[in-house]
Amino acid sequence: MGKISAIEYFRVLPRWLFVKVSTEDGGYGWGESTLEGHTEAIEGSLDELITRFVGYEADDIEHIWQTAWRLGFYRGGAVFMSAISGIDIALWDLKARKLGVPIYSLLGGKVRDKVAVYAWIGGDRPADVELQAKARIAQGFKTVKMNATADLGWLDSAKALESSVERLKAVKALGLEVGLDFHGRVHKPMAKQLAKALEPYHPLFIEEPLLSEHLEAIKHFSTQTTIPIALGERLYNRWDVKPFLESASVDILQPDISHVGGISEIRKIASMAEAYDVGIAPHCPLGPIALAASMQVAAATPNFVIQEMSLGIHYNSMQNSTYDLHNYVKNPQVLEVSDGYVNILTGPGLGIEVDEEEIRRISVNCRPWRCLEFHGPGGEVREW
Repeated sequence: MGKISAIEYFRVLPRWLFVKVSTEDGGYGWGESTLEGHTEAIEGSLDELITRFVGYEADDIEHIWQTAWRLGFYRGGAVFMSAISGIDIALWDLKARKLGVPIYSLLGGKVRDKVAVYAWIGGDRPADVELQAKARIAQGFKTVKMNATADLGWLDSAKALESSVERLKAVKALGLEVGLDFHGRVHKPMAKQLAKALEPYHPLFIEEPLLSEHLEAIKHFSTQTTIPIALGERLYNRWDVKPFLESASVDILQPDISHVGGISEIRKIASMAEAYDVGIAPHCPLGPIALAASMQVAAATPNFVIQEMSLGIHYNSMQNSTYDLHNYVKNPQVLEVSDGYVNILTGPGLGIEVDEEEIRRISVNCRPWRCLEFHGPGGEVREW
C-alpha cells in the first residue's frame, strides 16, 4: 500500500477536526478526530503521533494502532484516543480505496442493506420539540432524540421533571420513537424520579442516566427501571467498556468512532458487546467522515441497533455557522434518509467523496468550538 508520507489535520466549521493520511505512491484516506470543545488538545496529540508514524507502512493498520497504544506508555483518555481515531479511520479509508471496495468488505462483508438512523430535536434546553419533530418526519426520520431536561441542580424540584414527560408524550403522539438523553446532567436523586415518571410512556432508551464514572450507581439504577439504558460516548476503549458489560448495567453501548480509537477499536467493542447481548448504537453528533465510518462498521456489525446523525443538530448552528453534515461531501445524496434508514455506503473506502478544496479553504483561520457553560442560580457550575 506504500509508506505514509504525510498526516495532515484540518480544523473546520462548525466544530470538527478532519485528518488526511497520504502515502508515497499517491494514495490517501480521510479520518475524523473531532473531540467537541478540545480541538487544540487533539491537534497537539496528533502532532506527536505524526512524528512517529510518517514512514510507517500504511497497510499495517493494527500494528500502527498497537504502537500508538502501547509504546507511548501512558494511554487511554478522550484526547489520546480521539487523535488515534482520525489516523485509524483514514488508514481504513486509504486501504479500501486502494482495493476499490467499501470498508465493510474488509470487515467481513455486510450483514444489512440499510442502516437505521435518528436525528436530534429540542436543543440543549429542550423546546419547540413538536414543531421540530414534524420537520424530522418530513426529512424521512422515524426516530429522534432529545435532551430529557435542561440543566438541573443536584437536588431539584420535582416540577422540573414534569415538562420532560409532556415533551415525550407530545413527540410520541406524532408516531416517532424517542430516545431521551439525560446527558449526565441529571444526578442520582433526580434521575431515579425521572426514569419512574417516564417509564409508562416507553422511551426507546435513556442515555447517560448518570455519569459514566459512577459505575456502581448505574448498576443499581439499572435494577430500578425497565427502560433500556444507553451510554458509552465517554468510554474511550474496550477496557473502559469492560466493567459495564461485566456488571450487566447497560443495554445499549454508544461508543463514538472518533473518540475510541477509530474503526479498529469500535469493532472490538462491538464484538465484546455481542457476547453480553448488548446492542451498539454509535454516538455521532459529529461530521460526515465520522458518520460514514460509523455506517461502514454498522453495515458489518450483527448487534448494531441505530445510528446517530448530526444533520441539523443545534451545535452546528452555533458561532453563526451555516455548515452542516453535507457541506464537505461531494455526493451528499448517499446520506439521504428514507423511512428511517440510510442505505449502506457502497462506494470505495468510506463511501463518501470528501471535498478537500472546501476543507482547506474553511480551515484557514478557523476558530475552535468551545463547550457550553451552565450555572445554577447561586453561580455554581452545572453539568451540561
